[in-house]
Amino acid sequence: MEFRNREGEAVDPVPFLVVTGTAFAVAYSFGPGYFAALGLSLRGGVVASTGAFAAATAGTYYRLVWTLSPTRREEVPVGDRFERLVLATLACLGLLVLLALPLVA
Repeated sequence: MEFRNREGEAVDPVPFLVVTGTAFAVAYSFGPGYFAALGLSLRGGVVASTGAFAAATAGTYYRLVWTLSPTRREEVPVGDRFERLVLATLACLGLLVLLALPLVA
């Protein structure tokens, strides 16, 4: 399966698949429990989690496939890309810690 951006150029599908897989794991592992705590039934929580996952997938596709320019990697210095990767990793870890706090308390 070959992903193409809006200009018809081939795009690497791995970042899209990794982010989508992570969104799936987070949406369905934390979503139903949190929505149940907000008063939704289990079925409603799964439906809401599915909606959140679908929105995340659409946003990820738009950002990492549809509007991606393969030549942009050549324009951004490696140090800047690494810094953004480290900051994104720290943000994701912080989000997971915040999501797990109610489970500990």
